[in-house]
Amino acid sequence: MTRSSMLWVARQAGWVTLGVLVYFSVRGLTEGSAEAARANAHDLVALERALGLHVEGALQDLLAPSDSLRTVANWIYIWGHWPVIAATMVWLAVEHRHVFLRLRDGMLVSGAVGMVVFALHPVAPPRLLDLGMVDTVTEESRSYRVLQPPAFTNQYAAMPSLHSGWDLLVGIAIVTAASALWLRVVGFAMPVLMGFAVVATANHFVLDVVAGVALSLVGHAVALRLDRRRRRRAAVAHPPEVLA
Repeated sequence: MTRSSMLWVARQAGWVTLGVLVYFSVRGLTEGSAEAARANAHDLVALERALGLHVEGALQDLLAPSDSLRTVANWIYIWGHWPVIAATMVWLAVEHRHVFLRLRDGMLVSGAVGMVVFALHPVAPPRLLDLGMVDTVTEESRSYRVLQPPAFTNQYAAMPSLHSGWDLLVGIAIVTAASALWLRVVGFAMPVLMGFAVVATANHFVLDVVAGVALSLVGHAVALRLDRRRRRRAAVAHPPEVLA
């Protein structure tokens, strides 16, 4: 890697780190009231029941008989998010700059909109309602609180689920950049597994996942437009040589 490439990667890492810190800080500071969050969550449950989507309890029941299945779901929720995002962004920044920039922009756009929703429309997760569901992540693992300290956590930010949405963006980036079949399979599987894990562990409702995916796809669409603009500017700044 050339010195200029190393500087570019370091600069991007700094911006991404700053963005993550701002996201967590604002997310924690905009924690909504418990009463409003629970009321909004009960409204969401009513909507899911009307749509036939209220399956959170049934999904958690699939994990109940097996310690191994609960552990797998917990680990997907914990280690399949920030660690995977960080590793993917480092790889893309070094090997696939255009894909890295699209992922970065998609996350920034969806994260910014998500923070506004968290502040204006707090929603409690299933684990904080009287639905008979258990927060398996907190009860059975301490790793999550190491990766995401309580001081930076808004427990009423269930809607939308950026756990699901951002894993979708990372999956799209992996499928776009990877040449190895096994890595592309990982990219396809990641958002599906995370969508199941966030619901089965009682951290999100099904509609939280739907909203997170939809918001992240909007962010991805904006990122694609920004990427096209960058490419046009680069083409103008460095036109191809005309052969005589």
